[in-house]
Amino acid sequence: MAEKFGKWIGGALGWAFGGPIGGLVGFSLGFLWDNASLKTDFEFSGKQEQAAGTSREGDFAVSLLVLAAAVMKADQRILKSELAYVKRFLLEQFGEQKAMDLLRVLKDLLDRDIALGPVCQQINRHMPHAQRLQLVHFLIGIAQADGHMDPSEWRVINTIAHYLRVNPKDLDSLKAMYQQDEERYYRILEIDKNASDEEVKRAYRKMAMKYHPDRLGDVGEEVHKAAEEKFHQVQTAYENIKKTRGL
Repeated sequence: MAEKFGKWIGGALGWAFGGPIGGLVGFSLGFLWDNASLKTDFEFSGKQEQAAGTSREGDFAVSLLVLAAAVMKADQRILKSELAYVKRFLLEQFGEQKAMDLLRVLKDLLDRDIALGPVCQQINRHMPHAQRLQLVHFLIGIAQADGHMDPSEWRVINTIAHYLRVNPKDLDSLKAMYQQDEERYYRILEIDKNASDEEVKRAYRKMAMKYHPDRLGDVGEEVHKAAEEKFHQVQTAYENIKKTRGL
């Protein structure tokens, strides 16, 4: 099993194993490499890093695990609902065997100190903005998995969003997708409820372009599925505002 997983790591995880992320997950995956022959596909030095602005599904998953661990630890307790949320994503994205191995990585990360600044800087160098938005969207989902977001979790998500260059309006829009009050439709479109009809239309076109799943690139089926749900929320927000205004 270790050899098969080692080859998958070499083929699927590109830049994620260089730099601070590699330092965090390298130890966790050490047991999967029993000899030097299993390291030939990829070295932790980061020499095989991808070009700036590119990432693959393995890179996205490992980045998500590192940041998820930071959010899950924020309130000093690890909830079953949060673990189930992450496990469901990994199972749907990678299948049972790889998901179980990655959950072992997450378990180890939960016992480690995570320096969010350097980790996010590495993500910024290689992950386009659309994927960073999706990462933050997942993190909010993890924090909301039990139906409540602890203030300490929100502080960590705010810090991560700042480091990932996700602006406050985008962050508020992503958070609104998990809320139920009537004004959330305006926050999803990043406008005030007093915005003119033309401003509503312009906001919808802008958000539809920003959150279109095609902007994600090669990050796997389940990530695209989640992005489609987010895109659908933008459409739903626009339709509800139109209905309320009689447009």
